[in-house]
Amino acid sequence: MQEMIQQQRGRKAGAFWAGLLICGSVMAATEPGNPPEAPGYSSRLTLGAAFSLKQIKLITQPTNLPPGVVEEKNLEYGNTGGHSLRLDLFHPEKTAAAVPAIIFIHGGAWSGGNRDMLRIYAISYAQRGYVTAAITYRLSGVAPFPAAVEDCKCAVRWLRANAEKFRVDPNLIGVAGGSAGGHLAMMLGYAADQPELEGQGGHAGISSRVQAVVNFYGVYDLTTPFAQKAGPVKKFLGGKTYDEAADAYEKASPRHYLQRGAPPTLVIHGTLDDVVPIEQSDDLVKKLEELQVPHVYDRLPGWPHAMDAAEMVNRRCQYFMNQFFARHLPLPPAK
Repeated sequence: MQEMIQQQRGRKAGAFWAGLLICGSVMAATEPGNPPEAPGYSSRLTLGAAFSLKQIKLITQPTNLPPGVVEEKNLEYGNTGGHSLRLDLFHPEKTAAAVPAIIFIHGGAWSGGNRDMLRIYAISYAQRGYVTAAITYRLSGVAPFPAAVEDCKCAVRWLRANAEKFRVDPNLIGVAGGSAGGHLAMMLGYAADQPELEGQGGHAGISSRVQAVVNFYGVYDLTTPFAQKAGPVKKFLGGKTYDEAADAYEKASPRHYLQRGAPPTLVIHGTLDDVVPIEQSDDLVKKLEELQVPHVYDRLPGWPHAMDAAEMVNRRCQYFMNQFFARHLPLPPAK
């Protein structure tokens, strides 16, 4: 679907990132009943035909902020080696108490994408009552692993350091992302308290731990045969092959850090994904079960990478996200 969406939107949306989008419609925080259905396709061929016939409705980006949501653009959350790290912050105009925060990390094979692609996501959850941040990080063409992980951790530290200013509950910070952003979200969740990954961006001495992880079709294990041969993975690791730097492939894998006590995790992945194989999420969930880490897995038949660009899939994804956040990042009671 990724290639088809790029052809469809072309210049209007720029290079559509290999990551997570959510639809602009706002759903209740705890919808009852069953998740919305999103019937998939038997093959990429039938999927392509449906797209060509315009049978798949795509999400749309919001152009304006909804009432009650405030945006603070282009805030510097860190600086490393003279490289300014930036985010856009969204929050409710008025809050009676400190609220949970969610950091959204864009995809793009670690080499592309930007935080503007996550506006729809950040705005939607700010409208629900969260403080949200859409961040950018050093891409692999600028600095290889662990730079991106360091930057994302710095964003968590910055948010926690400014918790009082922005009315954030410092004990309830979640992270979410798709594709490369899903990988980075898992690294934040599972590689807590790893000094070699904290970096020098700022806010030293403040924890970069997060309390919930949402992973949309991210790479869990970079040592698998598919990942060893993937060009974006090689670039992410500084151009080194697996034979040249097996240790780096291991240390860049969320699998290397996952252990009992890890944050609750929501995993969503389509079975037709030929960018990040579904087995990556299957293996992740198997390990989460073994370690008894709270988790939810929506293994969606008949959908490809970046599947949540389709409106019907998005509705389903939001259902699971809303349920997951209501349990693990609960908003304070309304007064």
